[in-house]
Amino acid sequence: MTFSITARCPATGMLGIAISSSSPAVAARCAHLRAGVGAVASQNITDPRLGRRGLDLMAAGASAEETLAELSASPFIDFRQLALVDTAGRTAALSGAGALGIHAIVHGDDAVCAGNLLASLDVPRAMMTAFEAARTALPDRLLAALEAGLAAGGEAGPVRSAGLVVVRDVEWPVVDLRVDWSDTPIADLRRVWELYAPQLEDYVWRALDPTRAAKFGVPGER
Repeated sequence: MTFSITARCPATGMLGIAISSSSPAVAARCAHLRAGVGAVASQNITDPRLGRRGLDLMAAGASAEETLAELSASPFIDFRQLALVDTAGRTAALSGAGALGIHAIVHGDDAVCAGNLLASLDVPRAMMTAFEAARTALPDRLLAALEAGLAAGGEAGPVRSAGLVVVRDVEWPVVDLRVDWSDTPIADLRRVWELYAPQLEDYVWRALDPTRAAKFGVPGER
């Protein structure tokens, strides 16, 4: 019911996930990231606890592969699909025996694409090709991958939700954008990102030091 890319930018240390599904609010359940630690996509028949536990394991020093080995002993693991990237860019992934429909995983440099109930096996490879070809910032590369996955067929049925989450050098996600129900969620997510991108640094500085941030542009501002 889902296709996703989980990735790290080696130049900046950013970690991110872009994800889409026929189910509502996919990013709320499936995308798990922690700055300076790693990223875990927990999908198929989703157990969000696996994402949180994976981050705790990586925070304690486990690599992506070591974390996956621990998670693989979880109850009902045959129903899960997992994709992990750690802060060194190492990847690991699993599709349980009960993964739905056509399912596939493709590993690349600092990235892993995974999907289930896919239109074809070509979807994750198309995503990785687009990601590796892009020369833009990580959020744009993640969206390019998601768009390529959709163009390659996406899910077996129409997708309805999408999300983009990115963490970097602060404690909170610097990007956490979701389209929870739409006929065109990936296109809508692209439009939200293009609106948000020019303001991203302003929001970071408003938290860290409001005196260095741009004006808010709201009525009554002095």
